[in-house]
Amino acid sequence: MAVVEELLRAESDGTISFGNHVLTAKAKLEDYEHGGNLYKVKTFRELTKLEKNGMFAYESEPGTSVNCFAETENGLTFTVEGDEDAQITVGLLEDTVYTVYVNGTSVGEMKTNLSGKLNISVELASVGKAEVRIVK
Repeated sequence: MAVVEELLRAESDGTISFGNHVLTAKAKLEDYEHGGNLYKVKTFRELTKLEKNGMFAYESEPGTSVNCFAETENGLTFTVEGDEDAQITVGLLEDTVYTVYVNGTSVGEMKTNLSGKLNISVELASVGKAEVRIVK
């Protein structure tokens, strides 16, 4: 699996990758500048959390490794890896309907709450990774 050894890194395509789901001890990286934004990541086996400019962006329980995380005006895309099934929460626009795709298959429409959070479950235990696309 492709953990992010440096905890947070910029990719050549403009996306970011973050998290290390195999760490046994908590690790964090703050004030990582990318694309005019400041990111903070906390990660280990039990939890991975990303903040962008001090605001919630991503959280998973248990911890995950996230590759090619890209935000657009219509949603976001990323590949998530882990050893166990994960509960993932992402920060999007509040009170908005999104269609969620996991490995190219629609898992339905979901509406964010008043704080803009959207919760999804991703099965990773048997496959190790999944491609997630969330579209407004």
